[in-house]
Amino acid sequence: MASRFARHVRAPLVVFVLAVNVGGHTAFADDAAANNSAAEKSTAQDSASEGSVTQDTVEFSDRSAVDFVQTYCIDCHQGEDAESGLDFEGFASAENVSSAIEAWNRIATRVHEGQMPPQEYDSPEPETRAAFVAWIRDTIYQAVCDDGVSPGGPMLRRLNRTEYANTVRDLLGIPINAGHALPDDGAGGEGFDNAAETLFISPIYAEKYLDAARSAIGHALKDPDDRKRIITSTPGEKRSPEQAAREVLAGFLPKAFRRPVSNEEIDEYAEVFNHVFQEDESYSSAIEFALVAAMVSPKFLFLYEQPAESDEPTLVSHYEMASRLSYFLWASMPDAELMRLAAEEKLHDEQVLAEQVARMLRSDVDRRGLRRGAKVREFATSFVEQWLGTRALGREFKPDKSVAERYDSELEGGMKYEPIFFFEDLLADNRSLLNLIDSDFTYVNRTLARHYKVKGEFREQPKKVELSEKDRRGGLLGMSAVLAVSSFPHRTSPVLRGKWVLETLLGTPPPPAPPNVPELEEHGDAANPTSLRERLELHRSDPVCASCHQAMDPLGFGLENYDVLGRWRTEADGVAIDASGKLPSGETFDGPDELKRLLMERKEQFIRNLTSKMLGYALARGLTNEDACVVESISRTLAEDDYKAQTLILEIVKSIPFRYKQGSKD
Repeated sequence: MASRFARHVRAPLVVFVLAVNVGGHTAFADDAAANNSAAEKSTAQDSASEGSVTQDTVEFSDRSAVDFVQTYCIDCHQGEDAESGLDFEGFASAENVSSAIEAWNRIATRVHEGQMPPQEYDSPEPETRAAFVAWIRDTIYQAVCDDGVSPGGPMLRRLNRTEYANTVRDLLGIPINAGHALPDDGAGGEGFDNAAETLFISPIYAEKYLDAARSAIGHALKDPDDRKRIITSTPGEKRSPEQAAREVLAGFLPKAFRRPVSNEEIDEYAEVFNHVFQEDESYSSAIEFALVAAMVSPKFLFLYEQPAESDEPTLVSHYEMASRLSYFLWASMPDAELMRLAAEEKLHDEQVLAEQVARMLRSDVDRRGLRRGAKVREFATSFVEQWLGTRALGREFKPDKSVAERYDSELEGGMKYEPIFFFEDLLADNRSLLNLIDSDFTYVNRTLARHYKVKGEFREQPKKVELSEKDRRGGLLGMSAVLAVSSFPHRTSPVLRGKWVLETLLGTPPPPAPPNVPELEEHGDAANPTSLRERLELHRSDPVCASCHQAMDPLGFGLENYDVLGRWRTEADGVAIDASGKLPSGETFDGPDELKRLLMERKEQFIRNLTSKMLGYALARGLTNEDACVVESISRTLAEDDYKAQTLILEIVKSIPFRYKQGSKD
């Protein structure tokens, strides 16, 4: 069978692979180029105006900004030796900001966080600092948002491994992981493996897709019920083999390609059927080849949207919207209801979209308090594991046995699933996203409950549990998976944990470490043990390191009561834990509860970062400066609606970039 399949199917796929990657002149390749080109401005003024920044409460002019820079910045940032390469010597007006948006976004963040100017220099009053930051952000917003929001180009990307496996499962209706042998997908865009810019295809995929499709179809056709559902027609007195095959293909291809198919497309796969049938006159063998051929087609393996027919932004088609929704919220193909609504041309209706978002985020709880089999878990898993970095648990990160004697697969599973089930709960029950910072509940299985010393009746599957103050949990910072992947395998790391908070929660990653930084001394004198805090303070005595570590280390010290696996402790290496910290802005705290309080005071920054991540995931691409207009608008809507989780999802679905595609260009 394999050799015959190679003759009939392998060659077309390899030609397709080479055309996309080498030729550059196929329709797919041309669309890919268009999709990656810079977006033009559109007339979508309504979306931009909702998020417009005003200065009704802040008096700060261009002249004020110049005075601020001259007073607090110019000493370190001028000439060839300007700190961090930022030369403010020619700074004169808002135009300087508009011409270097990315750099000024970083400047605004550093000033807002109190990292600039450094503590040893004169610092502005808090009101002046806030006014300068507001002026920068308003200037940037006006530069990119005043004339509206532009969508990206038509989507063109390969299904990633998770999406491929889920799509095969739902297409054939069988519990099989067809993507297990496919290569891992690299992260792109906003840090996710569904980003179009990384989902290319190479000849190595050809054999793997053939093997995966052949295996999945063969598995499905072994079961009589599954076979009857897929092979909907067989030859008989009133139906020739080709007629039966065409009936099967007419039912299968629209599901596989996620849209209606033409007679010409049915002809194409009927021809594959005929070639094979002519060899041995086996209907079963020939129809199986035709189905596998469909499953290695670019029309199945790629999310491909038709280019817009005008040069203006155009609503994606109803079937394209069905796929955008399903791969966003389920990481899989549209179901029968989405396909029906697309056929009825109802997926441009915002009320219908709201109803579908609520339906797709649904996750029911059974009488034992367990959430089972909700499709939204695929979304929660894919987004959460990549956003938080917890996918590394059990892969790149494995705790050292010296600090994790009782670490086993059930504990690892409980750790990995805690943030996933927690996020699924927020989505399904439409809770506040601020629960991610602090909450009075979490999800644990029986092993993780023992690990946390949480009382209750638990099983292998995670279950919701209410938390009390003595549990010392709540929110992401109390979850073992987060605490583990932001540690070293053999000990905690305030540096890594502080960096994780800045980067993952607040969206303000510190710059890379300078070269030739000496290693941290791992142990103090045996007769005089020193704490990790003392060793780190000595380590960062170098002024080159201090500026970044002053922002990272205090945040990490606030989590030092948690060991590598997130167990609560009061001492380490024979020394009492000091979990106090002082931020560059001058704010002090002691322990995780007070750290979470400080993060709650920065909830707007957290929500803006989460919105950026979610929008990038939904659009399956990196965000542009113009997308920041959408992020700002959605963030403000969230604040007005108590930060409800479903509001975030719905506002993204209703946004210009999600519902529209860029017009074609001459």
